[in-house]
Amino acid sequence: MSATLATVSYIGATILFILSLGGLSNPESSRRGNLYGMIGMTIAVLATVFGPNVTAGGYAWIIGAMVVGASIGLYAARIVKMTQMPELVALMHSLVGIAAVLVGFANYIDPAAAGIFKGAEKTIHELEIYIGILIGAVTFSGSVIAFGKLSAKISGKPMLLPGRHWINLIGLLLVIGSGWSFINTHAVSEGMLPLIVMTVIALAFGIHMVMAIGGADMPVVISMLNSYSGWAAAATGFMLNNDLLIVTGALVGSSGAILSYIMCRAMNRHFIAVIAGGFGTGGGTPAVASGGAQPAGEVAPILAAATAELLREAKNVIIVPGYGMAVAQAQHSVYEITRFLRDKGVNVRFGIHPVAGRMPGHMNVLLAEAKVPYDIVFEMDELNEDFPDTDVAMVIGANDIVNPAAQDDPTSPIAGMPVLEVWKAKTSIMMKRSMASGYAGVDNPLFYKENNRMLFGDAKKMLDEVLVALKA
Repeated sequence: MSATLATVSYIGATILFILSLGGLSNPESSRRGNLYGMIGMTIAVLATVFGPNVTAGGYAWIIGAMVVGASIGLYAARIVKMTQMPELVALMHSLVGIAAVLVGFANYIDPAAAGIFKGAEKTIHELEIYIGILIGAVTFSGSVIAFGKLSAKISGKPMLLPGRHWINLIGLLLVIGSGWSFINTHAVSEGMLPLIVMTVIALAFGIHMVMAIGGADMPVVISMLNSYSGWAAAATGFMLNNDLLIVTGALVGSSGAILSYIMCRAMNRHFIAVIAGGFGTGGGTPAVASGGAQPAGEVAPILAAATAELLREAKNVIIVPGYGMAVAQAQHSVYEITRFLRDKGVNVRFGIHPVAGRMPGHMNVLLAEAKVPYDIVFEMDELNEDFPDTDVAMVIGANDIVNPAAQDDPTSPIAGMPVLEVWKAKTSIMMKRSMASGYAGVDNPLFYKENNRMLFGDAKKMLDEVLVALKA
């Protein structure tokens, strides 16, 4: 393939990637967006493999690597459950990071590159390598820790080391010093030591950064690592002089940064505060007093049959899904109940909080998998004004995103966080396994409100019982 044809192919792939991002911005067009992305990536890979920069002797290595990668991808697609998507995404980010690190080292020790770049060009090229490895190493180690936290292999409780900000500052100064030393070396053998020192510091920083972030901030972490992986890819593009990789990395990096901003706004958090860490626990434990007044009152349990009766008599129902629905894999039971109620003329809608679940869009993906119609799934801002006219608000495995303390208790750790105001409905039903707090580690006054009922148990089991009672 000629260089001109490869360039034209890259332009076409870039257009398809932009169309893909546009399609993914809406659930109804997401399938089309996904298709554009796959076609664009296919064109990009073919244009690169058959382009002028690959010699005939390299095809065997490339095909072998593609077979191995495709086999792993197909295997993961078959065995990974929808509830495991957040940790899978984190793992994929780690692969982008380690790829940037390996490409950076390979590009630096490549003898062919040594003869191409001279003077200022050599300095710029080495700076590209240094920054690419730095971002890649942080992305790799941070994503691995995020994978551990999301898969419960590592506790979601933040690990806050004494003087952690000073540790980060010292690490930053060492990275800058190593960078200066690296740029001013005259041979590859001299530059390897500062490059390795920086890589080790970057790997340690990625671990330290994500370990310090509490479980409640994990949706922000996922979007943040998504942005990092994009910038790592862009840096790799500069190293390899590949325009498409630069553009694609910039698209991913900028969209991830915008998504991180949206996530932070949804939690009333500043990005720096998320990086500083400390918000949230591992979940599943009673909350500890935070200085404000503790919720008081009697909890009113409800059984599946009584829940079915309330739903049967309702005209307007809003369902708020959370991570508990994902863990119990109850989305299909939710759909069956929704379909039954809608057939009876009940107005059923879903309210989605931007940080519900463990990654952005987690609940939307689960509901789409269960064939819930897109037109009855709404964002938080679109539904909050409708709760006073709602007969039943049903919360399935969510906690922090429906906590009235965010509005009523200025001393609460989640004060000011926008939440779904389910307590304004005539009756709210909270489905949980126990009275434990959510990932933010904050007790929920909703449990004790007079119009709230607690439906305890596994979400799928209880919803199946509700469905049986509805049909009885």
